[in-house]
Amino acid sequence: MNKGIIIQGSSRSEGDTSKIVQALKVNTGYDVVDLNTKNIGHFDYEFNNRDDDFIPLFKNIVTNYKIIVFVTPIYWYTMSGLMKVFFDRISDFLKLEKDYGRQLRNMQMASVSSSNDSRFYNGFEMPFINSAKYLGMQYKGHLHTWVEAERVPQEVNNSIENFVEKQILK
Repeated sequence: MNKGIIIQGSSRSEGDTSKIVQALKVNTGYDVVDLNTKNIGHFDYEFNNRDDDFIPLFKNIVTNYKIIVFVTPIYWYTMSGLMKVFFDRISDFLKLEKDYGRQLRNMQMASVSSSNDSRFYNGFEMPFINSAKYLGMQYKGHLHTWVEAERVPQEVNNSIENFVEKQILK
């Protein structure tokens, strides 16, 4: 089994997305990083934010894991701002420390969205698919999830188990 990490990108550490993250963790045994607890500045061309949490976090990820599962709520039909900032900051390693950035080529990526209902919007996963392709990563697929009345419905738990078995751990 590939050693993996789940990256949670929600502005609420204990919100609905965290319920999905916990279900994924139970099914995979993967470690979890909550971006909401990290100090990660926006990408800038002068790299003035080198002392924030991104560089050591990224180095740890590419050194110790084979698969990244990005989990984000759907905000305005796309990934959260926290998740987008994380993706933007990968550019640091395409310019400054390319040896770490190149390690992504040997990795896999999957994406999971969460919302308050089963409705999913076409195009949501395009940034994940295209980023994986650009970075030379294998894209393992996407799963849309939701929470109802503060609980993960059994249908979603079944989907998570199926996604993990057939997409992530495959």
